[in-house]
Amino acid sequence: METIMIIFPAIDIKDGKCVRLVKGDFNQITAYEKSPFDQAKIYLQHGFTNIHIVDLDGALQGKSSNSNIVKKILNNLKLKIQIGGGIRTIDDIDNWIKNGVDKVIMGTAAVENIDLLKTACQKFKNKIAIALDVKDGFIFLSGWKKQTNISAANFIKKIENFGVSRIIYTDINKDGTKKGPNIKDTIELSSKVKIPFIISGGISSIDDVKKIKTINSSNIEGIIIGKSIYDGDIKIAELAKQI
Repeated sequence: METIMIIFPAIDIKDGKCVRLVKGDFNQITAYEKSPFDQAKIYLQHGFTNIHIVDLDGALQGKSSNSNIVKKILNNLKLKIQIGGGIRTIDDIDNWIKNGVDKVIMGTAAVENIDLLKTACQKFKNKIAIALDVKDGFIFLSGWKKQTNISAANFIKKIENFGVSRIIYTDINKDGTKKGPNIKDTIELSSKVKIPFIISGGISSIDDVKKIKTINSSNIEGIIIGKSIYDGDIKIAELAKQI
């Protein structure tokens, strides 16, 4: 039986352009012709209502440098946007919510400052998502540059009752490789808590999407797809049929 699954096409922005990385490596970067705004418009025209945007400059520098591009999308296109990258303070979150984003994604700041995460969840009810970038069970931070000795499972248990709206789980070993997502680990981890999970990283074909939709887990809320769309492995029109 298929479950209803939110499909989030991804837009990663660096230096104002749409880009994709392989395994988070900034030396393995591909820039694409379409601007982030044009790409978002294409998604909307195909019936997608949720978009996942990452400000890669923000993730690296700790502050947003592409916010005008994102604001243009927010102001002109009727899309529900979840945004991440360089969101480190309550003011950053407040600013994005005032500009109309649906969810604000905290990554590094959430893991390094658990009190900040707790405060954010209390202040902005059902608006805070967490990005957990995981390799071999451990969390990586700062655009995957920094390895921690924090296990993803332990961290999730710790924040279980904060009011986090969703967890975006990326297996770094899979991301950008188009070799299929790590469904097994994601389901295993998601079954430990009641927070909805979004699968991210490695989705390579429409078959991957169909397979995820048949997962009998009430906790998998959606999937994020990036590189496979840009490279043409998954056609947008074909993906739209899975909405």
